[in-house]
Amino acid sequence: MANSAGSKKRARQAVVRRSRNVSLRSMVRTSIKKVQTGIDANSYDDAQAALVNAMPYIDKMVNKGILHKNKAARTKSRLNAAVLALKA
Repeated sequence: MANSAGSKKRARQAVVRRSRNVSLRSMVRTSIKKVQTGIDANSYDDAQAALVNAMPYIDKMVNKGILHKNKAARTKSRLNAAVLALKA
């Protein structure tokens, strides 16, 4: 339990930041799932459109420190490869 005024403030800030991070992380996961749904449906157009929408979200989460840059790069690469495999 926080005792000093500074630690109480930090605890309040942590709650706000945690809820924001959870929301943003959920948004990214949803956008990734939309790409997966398009891939599973064998719909290149839907998957490509979802991928174009998901890329900026993934990049923004890296800048905010919610995703690691290598995880983001790996995720984008795998999604892109799967979408391109539909086209072939």
